[in-house]
Amino acid sequence: MVDVIASARAEGRTLLTEAESKELLHGAGIPVTRARVAKKAKEAVEYAEEMGYPIVLKIVSSDIAHKSDVGGVAVGIDSAKALRTAFKTMMERVSAAAPGARIDGISVQQQAKQGTEVIVGATTDPQFGPVMMFGLGGVFVEVLKDVAFRVVPLEPRDARQMVREIRGFPILEGVRGGEAADLDALESLILKVSDFVAQHPEIAELDLNPVFAYGKGALAVDARVVLAEAKS
Repeated sequence: MVDVIASARAEGRTLLTEAESKELLHGAGIPVTRARVAKKAKEAVEYAEEMGYPIVLKIVSSDIAHKSDVGGVAVGIDSAKALRTAFKTMMERVSAAAPGARIDGISVQQQAKQGTEVIVGATTDPQFGPVMMFGLGGVFVEVLKDVAFRVVPLEPRDARQMVREIRGFPILEGVRGGEAADLDALESLILKVSDFVAQHPEIAELDLNPVFAYGKGALAVDARVVLAEAKS
């Protein structure tokens, strides 16, 4: 963890890449899809064959906030041939769409099975310090703003209450024949993130969106970590 943060600090960055964010979270025991950054298609194929297909590719650039807007995301890649083509196409599209952006490579990730999308996050409030957030993920969090908050550190009862107090809780229960989410796994994930930010005050913001909630388990497929400004 120290190496990832020190590297970002040395480069004058507060925003970690997705791969860096996932490395930190994996080390803390938080379930995330793993990510490896490849600079060439040959590297990407090697990583994909280690992980297993299907694969997701995402552009790695601190200058690009929304990867999909510039053609920086490709999903469902199921062979080395398709991966090489997607890698080349992505580099070309992103370079054309964001000509001034620094591109550090392409992140190679195993594609996770779709689940119910939720968001788990943390931010730093000037008055209360670290605050946890939970709600439905994906577009739901932007449109409905159906979220619950608690001040860190959380107790198990806090995580339980957060999951159950959002208006969309019936979706997690499996409304209209849908698969019920593993509520214990969601509560465990919330508590692990709470412990992580409580132990590391250098983390200013953390977003896991989406987290796929399954009938058994939960898995974060995208991660964003922002460091606090270094004290002079």
